[in-house]
Amino acid sequence: MPPGTITVGVVNDHARLVHEYETGIGVPTSVIDRAPDPGGHLAATLPVWSLAAGSIAALTTAANRMRDAHGLAPVAHRIVPERIAASFSSERLFRTEGRPPAIFADLSGFFPTYDGWVRTHANYPHHRARLLGALNLPDNAPIDLAVAQLAMSRAEDVEEAAAAHGAIAVRVRTEEEWAGTPEAIAAASGPLVAIEQRPDRAGSLSRSDATPFQPLRGVRVLDMTRVIAGPVATRTLALLGAEVLRVDPPFLPEISWQYLDTCQGKLSTRADLRAPVFEDLLASADVLVTGYRPGALEYAGLDIGVRPGLVHGRVCAWGEIGPWGARRGFDSIVQAATGISIVEGAPSVPGALPAQALDHASGYLLAAGVIDALAARTYDGIGRDVRVALARTASWLLAAPGRTLNHPQATPPSPEATVAHGPVVTAAPALAEYPDYAWPAPGYGSNYPAWPVRTR
Repeated sequence: MPPGTITVGVVNDHARLVHEYETGIGVPTSVIDRAPDPGGHLAATLPVWSLAAGSIAALTTAANRMRDAHGLAPVAHRIVPERIAASFSSERLFRTEGRPPAIFADLSGFFPTYDGWVRTHANYPHHRARLLGALNLPDNAPIDLAVAQLAMSRAEDVEEAAAAHGAIAVRVRTEEEWAGTPEAIAAASGPLVAIEQRPDRAGSLSRSDATPFQPLRGVRVLDMTRVIAGPVATRTLALLGAEVLRVDPPFLPEISWQYLDTCQGKLSTRADLRAPVFEDLLASADVLVTGYRPGALEYAGLDIGVRPGLVHGRVCAWGEIGPWGARRGFDSIVQAATGISIVEGAPSVPGALPAQALDHASGYLLAAGVIDALAARTYDGIGRDVRVALARTASWLLAAPGRTLNHPQATPPSPEATVAHGPVVTAAPALAEYPDYAWPAPGYGSNYPAWPVRTR
């Protein structure tokens, strides 16, 4: 179905995504039951529900392949719209002492320019400083001055200046404007999730204490991700039984509510990846998940060769090839650049998806790919790279059939699909068989940079 095609009614076709995922990684396609009618959950012009339910179904079919690799019976996972919508819209349910978070900073959002719109992302202080630098303004410039400077600038000039300064801003495009560019062609190429073998092989197969509901028990995951997609992937691995140790830089704090929302079931430490302790952690890991731009780890001197047979999951914004491969980006930025913002709004007033669905779906797809790579490694011990990109997920959503012009307003996520731990309220897991994560997010950086001692 070409871009812009309009159908009426809610399309409920999540099997398409599962089969595209499975075909892309070279495993037999699964029989997928039809999902329950989602009603207004994640309602949008684009088939967001198909993306959301499909990414969860891809995850559950991968988990069953892992169970099969360990001789365990499959689990009949259920697709529950309320739980999936709550998980994908978790920032709308998050509360600390009853207060919602400030999701976007004052310099993050849509801003009019001389000839169109740009979308910026400046939630982190260093990104804000870089964006102001790209606008030739000092770090302490007031928001009104920045808005005025944007209004007097060409959108394309803002985009290029931001890229040159390591800031994050893109010109809001239509999908037709995006589709013909080299960066769009590169971002849409290749499978939805890429799994590639490396030449290294583990000397002995991984320890496994797998159980039906914890098929990853005994797997050690080193988590070097931030924001949403990567942390969602590693939180999912923890839900399925993996030992997940999140490592943050010593001097670059995470946004506190984001950390609390995505670090359930994990341990948290702070360490420099160039320090000897990090190499020790990596040498005993089964999985490394990173959210750095392509080439950044190699530039820092990280050598994953210290752990033969490692599964390396990688998420980035634009893909690892093409002219935008090294650029920074977030879900909202990818929506704006690829035309999604115009589809969900209008050229005169851009809009957005009802959730940061590119992030969440990419996170669940990355978790699925890591699990399938681990399942394959139980047979051959071979190390593998697993890659997802937000722009590749966006290209799937834009090409998927089932656009709805007269869709209902998206239903707010249900407060009943939450869990509370003291003053912190977060969305419950998207997998309905799990009432909660193993534990709430620990204190930021509160754990030693070491794996837990195993007693057997």
